[in-house]
Amino acid sequence: MRIDIVTLFPEVALAPLSDSIIQRARAAGLVDVVGHQLRDWSEDKHRRVDEAPCGGGQGMVLRPEPLFAAVEALRGAKTRVVLMTPQGRPFKQAMARELAVEEHLLILCGHYEGVDQRVVEALVDDEISIGDYILTNGALASAVLCDAVIRLLPGALGDERSAQDESFSQLDLLEAPCYTKPLDFRGMQVPEVLVSGHHERIRQWKDEQAELRTRQNRPDLRPGAD
Repeated sequence: MRIDIVTLFPEVALAPLSDSIIQRARAAGLVDVVGHQLRDWSEDKHRRVDEAPCGGGQGMVLRPEPLFAAVEALRGAKTRVVLMTPQGRPFKQAMARELAVEEHLLILCGHYEGVDQRVVEALVDDEISIGDYILTNGALASAVLCDAVIRLLPGALGDERSAQDESFSQLDLLEAPCYTKPLDFRGMQVPEVLVSGHHERIRQWKDEQAELRTRQNRPDLRPGAD
């Protein structure tokens, strides 16, 4: 997979992807992630990429020219163009799995008050939001998306079961509570079933706990549950 990120802050987008599991996936050749400075496609002698909104209003809007130029320079036959924006569809695990099978993702990062709507209508395949809150720019949002997608690539986690067992990976359930040694810490015990060696009982306990935790913490994921 190749991921190109077009942003005013490529160093912000790439920093979280330069360590741990994601960096190992990059080093292993599972994914190539490249950050691009949007200003490199500016036609302005001062490298400006924004302008006041038509019709008035607060803030600045990213102009269409540099974004069109960037996409036209980077897009290939199998490219999926994504715009990070608060107006997009909520980013969930199912979408991460969907994006993880793509050969090439081209991520455009919004900034200021947003991007010229003509960019969205002519170039963008998906508008994606990572949550109902506002960030200074879309670079951090792009890093979140990349992290979620890259860890799903075959070989990224080493043990494929790790991704399968995580929250949201199965039926929109949160992950069951996890424990490790010591078995007794300040009087708090690891549940006996987890050290019983009985795999079926352990699986059943994890399923029950995942369902319980989901109902308690994320009832929106189980709207039909009593």
